[in-house]
Order: sequence, then structure tokens, then C-alpha cells
Amino acid sequence: MRMCDKRREVIRNRVAYWARRLNVRPRLVRVQHMTQKWGSCSTSGIVTLAYDLADRELSFQNFVIAHELLHLRVHNHSKLFKALMTAHVPGWKRHDVNR
Repeated sequence: MRMCDKRREVIRNRVAYWARRLNVRPRLVRVQHMTQKWGSCSTSGIVTLAYDLADRELSFQNFVIAHELLHLRVHNHSKLFKALMTAHVPGWKRHDVNR
């Protein structure tokens, strides 16, 4: 198995865990090379994550994945979104930086 395939598998497993935990169902999960962001979530339910996210510490992976999956519920960064992030990923604010 190629290294990028292993990374994709790690990320997909984390997404499955968080999707169950947050009770959300993305329409599609893409894990691919990204240079500008760690992840995104479209209004149509497509979650895209950087495959090299698998190389980062687990707490950062959790932050990015939970962040994108929560956008399936709340499509902006409102107080509600931030409250959900705090409830599910305590300490998330220390990771809140751009790529």
C-alpha cells in the first residue's frame, strides 16, 4: 500500500468515528492533496480533507475533521457552531489557524 493510500485510510477511519459521534452523514468524503486548507465542507454535503492531515497530531486531526463535519449541521462560524465545537472538541481554539 502506498503512503498516500495509508494516509487516506487513516483519515477515512477518523471521519467515520467523528461522523458517528456527531450524528452526521456526509454525502461524500474526499481525501486528496490540498495546499491552501486542511479541509472544506460544501453546502451539498461533500467533505474534502487533506491526505497529509494524517501526519499531524491526533488532536489537530480531530479539530479539522470535527470542524468540517459540524458544518453539515451549521454552515457558518456562528456562536452555535463555536459552542458545538467547544462541546465536542474542548481546547479546539488552540488549533484554529490557517494552513
